[in-house]
Amino acid sequence: MSNDATTRFIKAHRCDDVRKLALQSHSRAGSDVDIPFALTQIEGRQLAAAKIPSWEQRDDLIFPPRLALEQCSSEAAARYKAALLSGNTFADLTGGFGVDFAFIAPNFKKAFYVERQKELCEIARHNWKVLGLDSASVENADCVAYLKKMSPVDAIFMDPARRSASGKKTVAIENAEPNLLEIQDLLLEKSSTVLIKLSPMLDIAQSLNKLKQVAEVHVVGVDNECKELLFLLKREQTPEPQIHCVNIDTKNDVEKISFRYSGEKACPIEYTSEIGEYLYEPNVTLLKAGLFKSLTQMYPVQKLHPDSHLYTSQALVPDFPGRIFKVAGFSSLNKKELKHFLKDLSKANLTVRNFPVGAEELKKKLRIADGGEVFLFATTLADGKRVLVKTLNCKS
Repeated sequence: MSNDATTRFIKAHRCDDVRKLALQSHSRAGSDVDIPFALTQIEGRQLAAAKIPSWEQRDDLIFPPRLALEQCSSEAAARYKAALLSGNTFADLTGGFGVDFAFIAPNFKKAFYVERQKELCEIARHNWKVLGLDSASVENADCVAYLKKMSPVDAIFMDPARRSASGKKTVAIENAEPNLLEIQDLLLEKSSTVLIKLSPMLDIAQSLNKLKQVAEVHVVGVDNECKELLFLLKREQTPEPQIHCVNIDTKNDVEKISFRYSGEKACPIEYTSEIGEYLYEPNVTLLKAGLFKSLTQMYPVQKLHPDSHLYTSQALVPDFPGRIFKVAGFSSLNKKELKHFLKDLSKANLTVRNFPVGAEELKKKLRIADGGEVFLFATTLADGKRVLVKTLNCKS
């Protein structure tokens, strides 16, 4: 898809500003350079640098237009999904750029990449060849039409498009393309294992009421940012799905905490109005999944309030799954006490948890700007008292 002159141009300008390059490129390149293709490749490699680091320096790979790259999984998330699936035959019915497919396919003897956009299929054929994915078969087809006629496979993966016809982002399962609620019976007829990637904005409980045969839910975060909700459907009936809260850090280390909602609901707990030496804010995947009470059984911490989702302890709990802060003081909202508490503090990183005033409004009232080394938490204690807690990030 690229001649030698175009390849040289891409290498020479791979770190350049693409917008500026687009304006200057015709005067800086020879007539045999495919400028539109080169610009797409340069932008693609720049986007891939953080998202798919092992592909960024591969000169033999072809990258798609920006939208397909923005919608694809990160390498860290794709590697995690690959650990969930294996067998003889596999079908990715919503191929896209194919990051998920490329990492999952090696776990199977035969893998089918299905994509309705011809351009993406052409890119996939090239990339699977250079990546050595000999088991891969590229199918240019509509996923539902293909699903209806395909032979059964050991595992199916789907990442429905979450954009409307006008290009706006959608969240609800029934608004995605295809509508999974209309084909989930057929999916389980064609495979005993179906992995579905959905928007991290979805309500998990509502989704469990809509989807059938959910055996597991994986709430996947990368660097403490919730990226994906994965629903693993099994043909075999599961009494209650297991919820996995997964956080992948910058070193690609995976931290996983698993639970079931029945256990969380039944978990005994006592809340506290006393703030200890340390304050804890759980990882976003735990907050998303609703693992609140059980954390006080898993770790020697106390929860401040049913709705505050902050925890405290006297002794440091270094393995707590989240951010850990050393408490430097706290204050009620009494004006005189607050004035003394905030003396000489012009900057802080403010977090609001179960508080009647939003972060932006509160910053204006407190007359503090963003930044600095101090972390302020505005929250409510078990006795209903509203407080500001001054902390420093604990690196221990």
